[in-house]
Amino acid sequence: MTKYYLAVDIGASGGRHILAHLEDRVLVTETVYRFENYMDKIGGSLYWDTERLFGEVLEGMRKCALLGKIPSFMGIDTWGVDYALLDKEGNLLDRVYAYRDHRTDDTDGELEQIISLSELYQHTGIQKQKFNTVYQLFEDKRSRTEIYEKADKMLLLPDYLTYRLTGNVSTEYTNATTTGLINAGSGDWDYELIERLDLNRSLFTEIVNPGSNVGRLKEDIAEKVGFNTEYIKVASHDTASAVAAVPTDKETIFISSGTWSLLGTERMAPDCSVNAQKENFTNEGGVERRYRFLKNIMGMWMIQSIRHEYDDAYDYKKIAESAQEYDLQRKCIKEELQDRVIDVNDSEFLSPESMREVIDKACIRRGLPVPDSIGAYASLIYRSLASNYRNAIKGLEEITGTSYETIHIVGGGSQADYLNELIEEYTGKKVCKGPIEATAIGNIYVQLISDGIYKDINEARIKTIINENNRPVERV
Repeated sequence: MTKYYLAVDIGASGGRHILAHLEDRVLVTETVYRFENYMDKIGGSLYWDTERLFGEVLEGMRKCALLGKIPSFMGIDTWGVDYALLDKEGNLLDRVYAYRDHRTDDTDGELEQIISLSELYQHTGIQKQKFNTVYQLFEDKRSRTEIYEKADKMLLLPDYLTYRLTGNVSTEYTNATTTGLINAGSGDWDYELIERLDLNRSLFTEIVNPGSNVGRLKEDIAEKVGFNTEYIKVASHDTASAVAAVPTDKETIFISSGTWSLLGTERMAPDCSVNAQKENFTNEGGVERRYRFLKNIMGMWMIQSIRHEYDDAYDYKKIAESAQEYDLQRKCIKEELQDRVIDVNDSEFLSPESMREVIDKACIRRGLPVPDSIGAYASLIYRSLASNYRNAIKGLEEITGTSYETIHIVGGGSQADYLNELIEEYTGKKVCKGPIEATAIGNIYVQLISDGIYKDINEARIKTIINENNRPVERV
């Protein structure tokens, strides 16, 4: 009888339910359900509709039952930092803010009067992003006071969905590290930091490792979806799952390419040094208490936004082709094109009303030609990403003292062939592509380890054969 594993992978722009099973060493995957995700703008603020998300999770699970493919295990991953506040009865107190909301734009100044940025980094090793949970909770305390004072528990989104499915109240380690409230050395909540910021200690639940079995579905949930299953706390931060699926056990650079680009390498110890902070690298948690030493880069968000402003008239393949055609038509030399870049990490690109307008203004400030077509915009974005990757790799190699030969690009962005060509051009590194569904595959690897199929993540990476688009994923 076939044993199935269900990965529910929810990103900022969409989610998917992927069933997997092993045929000898080949991991066979099947996408049984997809759904859109988006932020709701209410009263000028950005929120996630958690009821809609939970409904989509249940609907995808029902699809498994209708197919007669009942998962023996399942796990959920999402993006990091965002959270639900629950009262003492376990009820959701208020809407869940989205990280692209601007409420924390000025929070850092007041917080850093209590604890400096350098000391905060020494505690947590986490890259400063104004939307990190530490800034969001601090803002709750000062401006959403009534809700904050009623809150008994804070659950990150995958932990909240887990709670709704199973009743389990705990915080998975990899996603917890994105909060900026986990001590880099101990891997537990940094209660010294929490007390200095005067945050409510009861908000923070037990930290559990990826692979923890937290029980089965609640009876009413099992009735709704048509089956019961073992629930595994996988690497619930989507990048942690994606990195777990990088098909090598050697030292390498990875880029998890999606709405965000996460560029870095896997290490066995954190680096909270002055140089690491200066280069704005982060020490996020990984499977088996490894560290994802990486930098957050804006990623495909800018392409997604531009696509929407062209009324979604182009698919991503056509956008990439248009960028390549645009560059081929330019008469300038390669070096001149390489300098036609903007700083994709500028906060003005985080959630503008019009991405085209802010890009146009950035080009004018830099004395660059203002794009006049979707191909021109895509060329500028792709080249700006490749340039940013090159600079980040230079900093990474200086900090680690390692010269890397290969970049593994995983996730949906690995399909952007022209961007991959530009990455090789700008960095001088060999680029290996795939798996495309890296996040779901890393999610499944942790389930397979929990089930005793593999002893650890390296064995899963080396022994598993992944086929996508009818060809095996390249490994080093």
